[in-house]
Amino acid sequence: MFQNKSLWFAVLISFIFSFGFAQENEYLLKFKTSKELQQFLNYSKKTIPLVSAHRGGPTVGFPENCTPTFANAIKYNPTIVETDIALSKDSVLVMMHDNTLDRTTTGTGVIEGYTYKELQQLFLKDTEGKVTPYKIETLDQILQWGKGKVIYNLDIKKGVPMQMIIDAVRRNKAEAYSVIITYTATQAAEAAKLAPDLMISVSARGKEDVERMEKLGVKANKMIAFVGTSEPKPEVYEYLHSRKISCILGTMGNLDKSAAAKGDDLYYKLVANGANVLSSDRNVEAGKQLLKYATDKKLKSKHIVIKKI
Repeated sequence: MFQNKSLWFAVLISFIFSFGFAQENEYLLKFKTSKELQQFLNYSKKTIPLVSAHRGGPTVGFPENCTPTFANAIKYNPTIVETDIALSKDSVLVMMHDNTLDRTTTGTGVIEGYTYKELQQLFLKDTEGKVTPYKIETLDQILQWGKGKVIYNLDIKKGVPMQMIIDAVRRNKAEAYSVIITYTATQAAEAAKLAPDLMISVSARGKEDVERMEKLGVKANKMIAFVGTSEPKPEVYEYLHSRKISCILGTMGNLDKSAAAKGDDLYYKLVANGANVLSSDRNVEAGKQLLKYATDKKLKSKHIVIKKI
């Protein structure tokens, strides 16, 4: 068909760029104010289910808790990024899950034994233990990156002062896309007192838990309820939804393993049963099912923007 081989090659390259690379998307979550975020996350029958990428969605070539990994995650679906914050020796807030550096970096020993400058000499490892070109980032860096892209679920590791996290959110004007994770009613009350405008992820499995936190000053309209890593009874969802509280179900662990073994449609069923957010180590597979659910139910939001890249 093409007698001129150079012309044929040019057409082939054009075709690849037109129908290959150009088809990639970014699924963005955009909010102007913390009030918009609250309204989006408060439960309603029109609530759009979202995946929460556990530790940011690490995979081959992409380590835990860094922005290149977050950027990879949002190529597949709108994403809540669950990410972990630790403290360096010189009190810099850095992104790290473990107390030690051995598993996820080229370093060894406890993270609090290193200054931020020393941590910058290290490289992050991916899920297979292979060294990547990526480095440990600060909370400031990831908050600056996330605006207009994701919702952050900020997991504060032991020993990190809550006030420092709130100060970083304020400093980076990240109130419209940040949620503070808490594990006890006392922690939730501290977060609510320090930042009454922010959304808080709370551990709640029913009326008793919610009312305990309300007595401590945590408002129900600021809560997102983590209901555990196995499906709760239907009445748990019913009560929390009656209070307009969205529910996070942790699928990392047994539920993710079950989906991998028996079929990813499990994620669809979990949302149909009442979960609104799935915190998953299989964020791509889970997110695909949640997008299908939203499409089937004709759920849309002006805050979800699909951008061609």
